[in-house]
Amino acid sequence: MADINSSFAAIEKKGFLDIDIDPTIDLFAEIENLKKEKNAIILAHYYQEPDIQDVADYIGDSLGLAQQAEKTQADIIVFAGVHFMAETAKILNPSKKVLLPDMNAGCSLSDSAPPALFKLFKEKHPKHKVITYINCSAGIKALSDIICTSSNAQKIVESLPADQPIIFAPDKNLGAYINKQTGRNMILWNGACMVHEIFSLEKIIRLKIRHPEAKIIAHPECEEAILKTADFIGSTTGLLKFTKTDSATIYIVATETGILHQMQKESPDKTFIPAPPDNSCACNDCPHMKLNTLEKLYLCLKYEAPEIQMDEQLRLEAKKPIDEMLKISAYYGL
Repeated sequence: MADINSSFAAIEKKGFLDIDIDPTIDLFAEIENLKKEKNAIILAHYYQEPDIQDVADYIGDSLGLAQQAEKTQADIIVFAGVHFMAETAKILNPSKKVLLPDMNAGCSLSDSAPPALFKLFKEKHPKHKVITYINCSAGIKALSDIICTSSNAQKIVESLPADQPIIFAPDKNLGAYINKQTGRNMILWNGACMVHEIFSLEKIIRLKIRHPEAKIIAHPECEEAILKTADFIGSTTGLLKFTKTDSATIYIVATETGILHQMQKESPDKTFIPAPPDNSCACNDCPHMKLNTLEKLYLCLKYEAPEIQMDEQLRLEAKKPIDEMLKISAYYGL
């Protein structure tokens, strides 16, 4: 017991960096055993490293993960993603223990919308409904009327009367794309995802010239110039489904590289090329998503830490717009 307590204290203070793992153990087998022993479930985003995706009970995008978090019967939810995702799981499951392998796994898009500043922004537009992309903090969710994801954003917007003024936050690129798709004129918060803003149009065009048969597929968080070149635009799940059913055999993929693992598993005879970013790296990884590792996930489950904690009043306020999203999504069969 002393060893467990000292290890737990180390996790709370420094994270998992100072805890040694026996290099001979089978982490996959140990994680499976711990899941059964603790009645735990692992929810993983498509952008996680392949090992984590392979050990997860459910892999999905933000909408699918929120839906799974709402209905799980597990006592412990280990969220292999970033902080706002684990927060969402806690908002929906106050009685369950929600764990995040690395508490430093944040989100540049979420960070672009500080609640105090957004509250002031909202107060300047009192007649507007606030539709907020799920990639935001609990504080922003609590200031929202409806949450959306890239999978359901268009349907969420279209569910409101055409004359209803809307604030869309925090992703300006997704908001601009939805404006174009719906003919709305939503006011957009000036936020963006560092991963989806770093793609190089010039490099993508060069890549297309070398692979003229390739289709360019892009996430709507990308900038407009990238979206204009795309043969298909969709959420992470939408991109995956498209590559499974489309007749092309090669794709240039403009989103975080983690999704390529599932694309390759679903379509092993097809070729997937990550769209090049405007930097010296040959890849386009989210540094926050990739903070989670299989080792951290194992330790997180073993010691049941770090744990997401939340003020109850904040949780209740943040839950209302999530419930509204889930209700609308269920109505449209999303």
